[in-house]
Amino acid sequence: MADEKHVEKAGPAGPGKIDLDAIRQLLALMGEHDLSELEIEQGDLVVRLRKGGPPSAPMPAAVPAPAAKAEPQEELPTIQSPMVGTFYTASSPDAPPYVKVGDHVTEETVVCVIEAMKVFNEIRAERSGTIEWILARNAQAVEFGQPMFVVRPE
Repeated sequence: MADEKHVEKAGPAGPGKIDLDAIRQLLALMGEHDLSELEIEQGDLVVRLRKGGPPSAPMPAAVPAPAAKAEPQEELPTIQSPMVGTFYTASSPDAPPYVKVGDHVTEETVVCVIEAMKVFNEIRAERSGTIEWILARNAQAVEFGQPMFVVRPE
């Protein structure tokens, strides 16, 4: 990519590059899903996007698939929270996550659990495809209808 499409960021761990096209794609997702704040962490690089207003509690991080930056911007379907509760990526702290970026899912694949009123509810993908982004962070609150995963359909 051309140098003007990257912003240099020097940090304690050294310089990193931010792909402006990827930021534009994230801003489009924020608008599409009515998010006011988004924080992304990749290694030692942290990008926080916020639309107006005072800062709030840390928001879910987006984890892109390795090839997502090179692809053109497109709207992909999401798996949304069917309830208010606490999002968990695994059935217990020692268990592996139900899904990771790049995993193939079917309609019946359990992608996470949401704890609501001390009940752990398994959430299924309800669509087939590949997990492209994880928009919710483990052990954080989710709202009804909040996008948790972005799925590239088959």
